Amino acid sequence: QVQLVESGGGSVQAGGSLRLSCAASGGTFMSYAMGWFRQAPGKEREFVGVVSWNGGRKYYADSVKGRFTISRDNAKNTVYLQMSSLKPEDTAVYYCAAVPGFYITPHEYDYWGQGTQVSVSS
Repeated sequence: QVQLVESGGGSVQAGGSLRLSCAASGGTFMSYAMGWFRQAPGKEREFVGVVSWNGGRKYYADSVKGRFTISRDNAKNTVYLQMSSLKPEDTAVYYCAAVPGFYITPHEYDYWGQGTQVSVSS
Protein backbone atom coordinates (compact mmCIF):
# COMPACT_ATOMS: atom_id res chain seq x y z
CA GLN A 1 0.00 0.00 0.00
CA VAL A 2 1.41 3.35 -1.07
CA GLN A 3 0.51 6.55 0.74
CA LEU A 4 0.86 9.85 -1.10
CA VAL A 5 0.81 13.30 0.47
CA GLU A 6 0.79 16.46 -1.64
CA SER A 7 1.96 19.85 -0.44
CA GLY A 8 2.86 23.24 -1.83
CA GLY A 9 -0.51 24.47 -3.02
CA GLY A 10 -1.68 28.00 -2.42
CA SER A 11 -2.90 31.20 -3.99
CA VAL A 12 -0.91 33.06 -6.62
CA GLN A 13 -1.50 35.77 -9.18
CA ALA A 14 -1.57 35.03 -12.88
CA GLY A 15 1.92 34.73 -14.26
CA GLY A 16 3.29 33.42 -10.99
CA SER A 17 4.82 30.10 -10.06
CA LEU A 18 4.29 27.32 -7.56
CA ARG A 19 6.00 24.03 -6.89
CA LEU A 20 3.95 21.11 -5.68
CA SER A 21 5.50 18.16 -3.92
CA CYS A 22 4.19 14.66 -3.44
CA ALA A 23 5.85 12.47 -0.82
CA ALA A 24 5.37 8.71 -1.04
CA SER A 25 5.63 6.11 1.67
CA GLY A 26 4.71 2.50 2.27
CA GLY A 27 5.86 1.07 -1.02
CA THR A 28 8.71 0.83 -3.48
CA PHE A 29 8.65 4.27 -5.04
CA MET A 30 10.78 3.27 -7.99
CA SER A 31 8.19 0.67 -8.96
CA TYR A 32 5.79 3.38 -10.04
CA ALA A 33 5.33 6.02 -12.63
CA MET A 34 3.94 9.14 -10.99
CA GLY A 35 1.19 11.24 -12.46
CA TRP A 36 -0.30 14.61 -11.67
CA PHE A 37 -3.98 15.32 -12.21
CA ARG A 38 -6.26 18.22 -11.40
CA GLN A 39 -9.92 18.77 -10.84
CA ALA A 40 -11.71 22.10 -10.99
CA PRO A 41 -15.16 22.59 -9.46
CA GLY A 42 -17.86 21.03 -11.60
CA LYS A 43 -15.35 19.41 -13.94
CA GLU A 44 -13.92 15.94 -14.36
CA ARG A 45 -10.46 15.07 -13.13
CA GLU A 46 -7.98 15.75 -15.91
CA PHE A 47 -4.48 14.60 -16.68
CA VAL A 48 -1.64 17.09 -16.19
CA GLY A 49 1.53 15.07 -16.62
CA VAL A 50 3.35 11.84 -15.85
CA VAL A 51 6.94 10.81 -15.22
CA SER A 52 8.33 7.30 -15.57
CA TRP A 53 9.90 5.40 -12.70
CA ASN A 54 13.42 6.65 -13.45
CA GLY A 55 12.48 10.12 -14.66
CA GLY A 56 13.58 9.31 -18.18
CA ARG A 57 10.20 9.64 -19.81
CA LYS A 58 7.70 12.44 -19.34
CA TYR A 59 4.44 13.38 -20.96
CA TYR A 60 2.30 16.47 -20.50
CA ALA A 61 -1.17 17.63 -21.33
CA ASP A 62 -1.18 20.19 -24.13
CA SER A 63 -2.72 22.75 -21.77
CA VAL A 64 0.38 22.79 -19.54
CA LYS A 65 3.16 21.88 -21.97
CA GLY A 66 5.99 24.39 -21.77
CA ARG A 67 4.72 25.83 -18.48
CA PHE A 68 4.76 22.85 -16.11
CA THR A 69 7.63 20.47 -15.39
CA ILE A 70 7.52 17.17 -13.56
CA SER A 71 10.56 15.77 -11.80
CA ARG A 72 11.22 13.11 -9.22
CA ASP A 73 13.84 12.35 -6.60
CA ASN A 74 13.83 8.63 -5.94
CA ALA A 75 16.23 9.02 -3.03
CA LYS A 76 13.59 11.17 -1.31
CA ASN A 77 10.54 9.24 -2.57
CA THR A 78 9.17 12.52 -3.86
CA VAL A 79 7.76 13.80 -7.12
CA TYR A 80 7.45 17.48 -7.98
CA LEU A 81 5.32 19.61 -10.23
CA GLN A 82 6.90 22.96 -11.05
CA MET A 83 4.24 25.29 -12.39
CA SER A 84 5.13 28.55 -14.09
CA SER A 85 3.23 31.20 -16.02
CA LEU A 86 0.13 30.21 -14.13
CA LYS A 87 -3.27 31.15 -15.51
CA PRO A 88 -6.65 31.46 -13.79
CA GLU A 89 -7.78 28.34 -15.65
CA ASP A 90 -5.10 26.37 -13.79
CA THR A 91 -7.15 26.79 -10.61
CA ALA A 92 -8.00 23.32 -9.31
CA VAL A 93 -7.26 20.72 -6.71
CA TYR A 94 -4.08 18.97 -7.79
CA TYR A 95 -3.54 15.28 -7.09
CA CYS A 96 -0.56 13.03 -7.46
CA ALA A 97 -1.04 9.35 -8.21
CA ALA A 98 1.05 6.21 -8.66
CA VAL A 99 0.82 3.45 -11.23
CA PRO A 100 3.13 0.52 -12.14
CA GLY A 101 3.15 1.53 -15.79
CA PHE A 102 2.93 4.71 -17.84
CA TYR A 103 -0.61 6.01 -18.30
CA ILE A 104 -2.50 9.25 -18.71
CA THR A 105 -6.01 8.14 -17.74
CA PRO A 106 -7.04 8.42 -14.08
CA HIS A 107 -8.71 5.02 -13.86
CA GLU A 108 -5.39 3.28 -14.49
CA TYR A 109 -3.84 4.66 -11.32
CA ASP A 110 -3.75 2.61 -8.16
CA TYR A 111 -2.90 5.13 -5.46
CA TRP A 112 -3.93 8.74 -4.94
CA GLY A 113 -3.05 11.57 -2.62
CA GLN A 114 -5.62 13.75 -0.90
CA GLY A 115 -5.00 16.74 -3.15
CA THR A 116 -3.77 20.28 -2.69
CA GLN A 117 -5.59 23.44 -3.77
CA VAL A 118 -4.06 25.80 -6.31
CA SER A 119 -5.84 29.09 -6.89
CA VAL A 120 -4.72 31.55 -9.56
CA SER A 121 -6.21 35.02 -9.60
CA SER A 122 -6.24 37.40 -12.56
